[in-house]
Amino acid sequence: MDRELKIKVCGMKDRENILAIAEFNPNYLGFIFYDQSPRFVGEKFEMPELPEGIRKVGVFVNAKTDYILKKVDKYKLDTVQLHGDEAPIKCQQLKDRGLEVFKVFSVVNVFDFKELIPYEYFVDYFLFDSRGPSYGGNGITFDWSMMNRYFSHVKFILSGGIGPEHEKDVANLKFDFHKLYGIDINSKFEIEPGLKDVQKVGAFLTNLRKKHI
Repeated sequence: MDRELKIKVCGMKDRENILAIAEFNPNYLGFIFYDQSPRFVGEKFEMPELPEGIRKVGVFVNAKTDYILKKVDKYKLDTVQLHGDEAPIKCQQLKDRGLEVFKVFSVVNVFDFKELIPYEYFVDYFLFDSRGPSYGGNGITFDWSMMNRYFSHVKFILSGGIGPEHEKDVANLKFDFHKLYGIDINSKFEIEPGLKDVQKVGAFLTNLRKKHI
């Protein structure tokens, strides 16, 4: 059984920073196509060439399907992350195009997992982020123990305020939650919005991999 915990580094937009983080071979790099985010890549963004094996994730919030597909084609995105109030039909439309689909649910310490049922056959993974004033990047951690009530057959990604101080906790999560696919790191590793601390990200990824997760 594959026990490797996948790592997604999200909110990338600076070319040199992207290439520096890519040297540590995270499984996913996330690029935000939502103009209200301080991590929005901008209209003139150019995707650098990344090592094979790193999947490019486009993060969208209540965007029209045509807009999403244009960005997929332009930037050769592998994965679409839907971070708004998107309906299951939108997930299905994108999945039918051969895309990997992450559907995000923003939670507090109480969540009705029955909300996931309409989406289960139209997504590849669910992503749970902490509810805050913004669509992601709030730097807030929710009570992970609530995931003990998770019952879906779809694996999930854990996000929301994960920082270097959570390294030990994250290393144990793969074994605590057998449906956990990966984690998403963002604001807690930043120098400023959209610019990651390369040393902190590198140390975090390297140390996690040493634990054979």
